[in-house]
Amino acid sequence: MPQADLVLEGGGMKGIGLLGAVLQLLRHGYTFPRVAGTSAGAIVAAFLAAGADEERLAGAMDRLDYAQVPDRARPGIPGLSEGVSLLRDAGAYEGDYIHGFIERELAALGVTTFEHLHREDSGADPGLERYRDYKLVVMATDVTRGRLLRLPWDYELLGLPPDEQRVADAVRASISIPLYFDPVTIRGGGGEPTTLVDGGVLSNFPIEAFDRTDGEQPRWPTLGVKVIPELPAGNAQLLPGIPRIAVSALPPLQMLERVAATAIVGNDQTYLERPCVRRRAIQVDTSAVGIVEFDAPEATRAAVRASGEAAVSEFLSDWDWEAYKRDCRGSTP
Repeated sequence: MPQADLVLEGGGMKGIGLLGAVLQLLRHGYTFPRVAGTSAGAIVAAFLAAGADEERLAGAMDRLDYAQVPDRARPGIPGLSEGVSLLRDAGAYEGDYIHGFIERELAALGVTTFEHLHREDSGADPGLERYRDYKLVVMATDVTRGRLLRLPWDYELLGLPPDEQRVADAVRASISIPLYFDPVTIRGGGGEPTTLVDGGVLSNFPIEAFDRTDGEQPRWPTLGVKVIPELPAGNAQLLPGIPRIAVSALPPLQMLERVAATAIVGNDQTYLERPCVRRRAIQVDTSAVGIVEFDAPEATRAAVRASGEAAVSEFLSDWDWEAYKRDCRGSTP
């Protein structure tokens, strides 16, 4: 059975494309020793790391009620509740439904804390610290100190024991789309509050997360699945709340959109411009659905999922691991 570490990009509802891609990889026999994800990618990654196979992953995601994802705070009045929540909590929606969903599905797989996701690997990169010995890594952005957190790796920076932290809490932090979902505040070992938002603010596609640092040849590839198109095409999809007419008419809004989009994916896009990085990235066409289009009809969701499946089939049709190692890692036949 082929093995690969897997990195899943964030993208809200576009994550349905990730699901299709992962299911297709599983059908081709792939197993995933380690998985990393941001935002929507963190949800799928968590289920994979917890041991979900094709049937259980599909079943879990089929149980997700997308209409409940944007959960209004009291009094539950459209428009009013969002406004009150934004002023009070800096997010239009609570994020409680999706948090509870993740927690229930992980519990059904026997996982609650990161202690359950430890991995032992005698052949792992000896340069990696002990705190990186986990099957799952999710990205979150610490806006209190202005840095990327790779959870559970970086819990120690906050004075928190990684094994004791709940996986669902880390994923909930990773999906905190700024101004859409309430940010997550956690208290470190010294009691200091730290506010976390969507990991995509600083790293939406961390495909280098599992690369070896000791100069040895990788034992298996790291594959990545992308659902956001490159800039400038991806600007509107990253910032769906800005009316397109207003953006077209007002140069300041155009500049705001470009700066914000560049901040989110600019670093990742620069990295992807390297040919050997692009060779291991699977691009899924998710243009049929918007990032926060949680009311998308079932037919649209099915089409995006099928697009993920098709993208993997196309990628695997000419993927050659030995050629990749020869061309990009300097190995000899």
